[in-house]
Amino acid sequence: MFKSLRRPREFYKYLIALTAPIALQHLITFSLGLIDTFMVSQLGNKEMAAVTTANVPVFLLLSLGFGVQGGLGILVSQYWGKRDMKNISRAIGVALFIGTGIVLVLAILFALWPVQIMDLLSNEHELSVLGGPYLRIIGFSHVFGMISSVYISAQRSVENPNFGMKVLAFSTVLNTVLNYFLIYGKWVFPAMGIEGAALATLLARVAEVLICVIYALRDKHMPIDIRAMLSPGVEMVRRFVKYASPVVLNEAAWGFGNSLLTVILGYTSISVEFLAAYSVTGNLGRLFLVVCFGLGASTAVVIGKAIGEGQSHEEVMDLSRCLLLFSILVSAGIALIALLLIPIFFAPVVFPLFKLYDQSAAIAVALAVTAFAGTPFHSCAITSITGILRAGGDTGWAAALDLLPQWLVGIPLAALFALLIDGGSHYWLIAIAIQCDSIVKLPLCLWRTRKDVWIHDVTLPEGRK
Repeated sequence: MFKSLRRPREFYKYLIALTAPIALQHLITFSLGLIDTFMVSQLGNKEMAAVTTANVPVFLLLSLGFGVQGGLGILVSQYWGKRDMKNISRAIGVALFIGTGIVLVLAILFALWPVQIMDLLSNEHELSVLGGPYLRIIGFSHVFGMISSVYISAQRSVENPNFGMKVLAFSTVLNTVLNYFLIYGKWVFPAMGIEGAALATLLARVAEVLICVIYALRDKHMPIDIRAMLSPGVEMVRRFVKYASPVVLNEAAWGFGNSLLTVILGYTSISVEFLAAYSVTGNLGRLFLVVCFGLGASTAVVIGKAIGEGQSHEEVMDLSRCLLLFSILVSAGIALIALLLIPIFFAPVVFPLFKLYDQSAAIAVALAVTAFAGTPFHSCAITSITGILRAGGDTGWAAALDLLPQWLVGIPLAALFALLIDGGSHYWLIAIAIQCDSIVKLPLCLWRTRKDVWIHDVTLPEGRK
């Protein structure tokens, strides 16, 4: 297996050049989540818990966005290998129509019944009242976020990851500045609290869309055929639904599972402390996964392009082994660094900044240790599922490998320790249970990717091999 790593230096330069902007893009996105959490935490643990609870249904919107992006990336990367720009425009059009339509419907529901929805997610009605105004606004931010993320995903799939990095960097700065003004009531703005955080996000997403529209009208690297985008045709809709719908359903079910996990924590005997700690460590954990997400996304581009170019199954298989092994080795190094930082930086410095003390701090340590230790397992799953199997059109198996361990192992174990056993005194068991699904995924992913049955050219009729 290690023989597959023996590649020219130029290959790794290309891989790093592709991965780095994507990783930075994820870093920027997750940093915004951490910044939001920090700013809201200054209002108090209840406000932070309210935002964490409100983000449970919002995470479903994010997951749908990830699903549409993933499905679009399968088609765009392979069409890019064939330099078929018209079909790339058609695929973008279908993704925009389907993605924004679904998110808009959900955003309207969140706006109409925010408190009622939040009452289903926690045993603390006070959190629902606090978080309701946030939920009402934040849902619409994801309508604009879907539009920008579709275009950014397409640019990434045609080997232009720098665009997304630059757009999200600007958006994050704008969001942070607006947070300062709107949350705390600085300059001429009123102090809106967590409602201000939601409004800041909405305005930043609108700015993202405007930038994408201006760039798309002038871009020569991936010129958009407006007519093809607005009239993609039945065949492209059918092809998108065939290959993207398993990804969308996968991400939606996965997002629902993660949301359910947050709900479970919200029903523990110490729900406020648990939700506050989970919010902070969740954002920290995602920061250390940015390289893994970057490698997964670049793997999808490389594999999809190779299949679209017509490379042999043997060449594609050797390429996939190289990328998977490389991602696991890199993530192991990241995990070691993250674990070392817990006692010397996170516990004594970071957690107090987020108002995590005593029991909430102890819970945060347990969640951080297990999350960081599980980084290589997460990396294997990300590269295998989102990078290799999806890029190869093997979306059904990708969904199964992603969802079954989560729903059959991770969630039941977390519920067992949190609800049937006193979650307040067994938070280490809950923390371990949260990571169990990734451990189970490792052998399953290695089993599926070791044979070439996952390789499909999705641009051909019926996805012939």
